[in-house]
Amino acid sequence: MPGITQEIMQYAPLIVMIVIFYFFLYRPQKKRQQQRNQMLDSLKKGDRIVTVGGLHGTIVALNERVVTLKIAEKVDVTVSRSSVNGLQSELKNTEK
Repeated sequence: MPGITQEIMQYAPLIVMIVIFYFFLYRPQKKRQQQRNQMLDSLKKGDRIVTVGGLHGTIVALNERVVTLKIAEKVDVTVSRSSVNGLQSELKNTEK
């Protein structure tokens, strides 16, 4: 019996590290990914967004894969939907 307890105790630090890794790294990342997917799914015409490249614009058209942004008068740009970083209003609130 004492040998089995020692073996279990030998693996205890590894198990604790795995649990810490899960709660401090994996779960928050998964939550952020779910929030991002929800934001991308809720995009609609007229939303003001910022892309990961820093491009600011208003959505004039969108489909499952791409978003067309109006960035200036008579200037429309088509970007991948996954390149949308967030809504301008949400990003301004997080900077304050």
